[in-house]
Amino acid sequence: MNPVKVGLLGLGTVGGGTVTVLQRNGEEIARRAGRAIQITHAAARSLDKPRPFSTEGMTLSSDPFAVVNDPEVAVVVELIGGYELARDLVMQAIDNGKHVVTANKAMIAKYGNEIFARAQEKGVMVAFEAAVAGGIPIIKALREGLAANRIQWLAGIINGTGNFILTEMRDKGRDFADVLAEAQALGYAEADPTFDVEGIDAAHKLTILASIAFGVPLQFDKAFTEGITRITREDVCYAEELGYRIKHLGVSRRTEAGIELRVHPTLIPHRRLIANVDGVMNAVLVKGDAVGPTLYYGAGAGAEPTASAVVGDLVDVVRALTSDPENRVPHLAFQPDRLSDLPILPVEATETAYYLRMEADDRPGVLADITRIFGESGISIEAFIQKEPAEGAVHVPLILLTQRVNEGKMNEAIGRIEALSCINGAVTRIRVEHLDA
Repeated sequence: MNPVKVGLLGLGTVGGGTVTVLQRNGEEIARRAGRAIQITHAAARSLDKPRPFSTEGMTLSSDPFAVVNDPEVAVVVELIGGYELARDLVMQAIDNGKHVVTANKAMIAKYGNEIFARAQEKGVMVAFEAAVAGGIPIIKALREGLAANRIQWLAGIINGTGNFILTEMRDKGRDFADVLAEAQALGYAEADPTFDVEGIDAAHKLTILASIAFGVPLQFDKAFTEGITRITREDVCYAEELGYRIKHLGVSRRTEAGIELRVHPTLIPHRRLIANVDGVMNAVLVKGDAVGPTLYYGAGAGAEPTASAVVGDLVDVVRALTSDPENRVPHLAFQPDRLSDLPILPVEATETAYYLRMEADDRPGVLADITRIFGESGISIEAFIQKEPAEGAVHVPLILLTQRVNEGKMNEAIGRIEALSCINGAVTRIRVEHLDA
């Protein structure tokens, strides 16, 4: 059979990795797909830039729409990132009857519902394994491997930059700003690191995972996000002392009231496998009712790990080229007309345990005032640490762990505590997840 011709949008890190993997493993990939896969067209900003891979045999263009509109191209691979231009290119490809492979989590999280609806209408596939957790095949696992299960919850370390920063803070006792500067120097973090350190990147990915896990439409605008910029090395040390590690975690849980969808710093018991995922690595823990807990671990970014997922999607598309569109695996795992209207819960309606740190006057009666507020709010304290004040200091750090409680109740209690004259400044609050299996 004739090779399947692919148009590649973007020859950057992931685009280059995709070319490299296809050129190196082309014969093996063809044996799996049933046909050869060739990148015959590519779009890039700079056509004359030296590249560590061969572009021989490719028609290069600086106009990505020229690739999307070329009648020879059967599959478009979108690797330029961003929102609007990427969406326009993907929708044009779909309207042209072309299948699409993308690594663009931001675009899928924001525009996925309309993209999938258009693809369904046109009878083409949109594959996006590389959009979440790089080379880890978590989407295929959720969508196909765990199809027998009612997913109860999932939790993931799905941003390598944030995980690198927290790992360095824990292992070397460094401050956030210092490690962020190193992450930028190493290329792990962008010049503007907002998407990584404020949880936006992770929220894009969590939105996609939750939709597939629970069969609900993509609703990125309802995801709660909290970054790691306020985490101090003292918090990291206190967490270790209590038997926990701090991770920037994406959590989604099915409840009777709705779906929790939240990204925030989280204390996890140090004995959990996911608490020991360090550096730039990613991991996703999924709890299904039949299979129990399953953990997926690997490289969440990088040229060839992400290219592994892109090429895997290409193989799936090629295998399905001749199949009946009605019998393909649905984009969000569930049939489009069977998606649930279960709501995404506001964070105030969620329930978790809490780590609290506050600076209090070093005098009798302070702890009694704090525990009285917790008692009146129905909040149980699980652990408590009081540190010796520094020499000459008038305030002493108090650290508490609570049992699980509604976030709205905790907000009220923290407000009352911060209003006490004996408390100096704001209370630091970090959520705690035990991820019991």
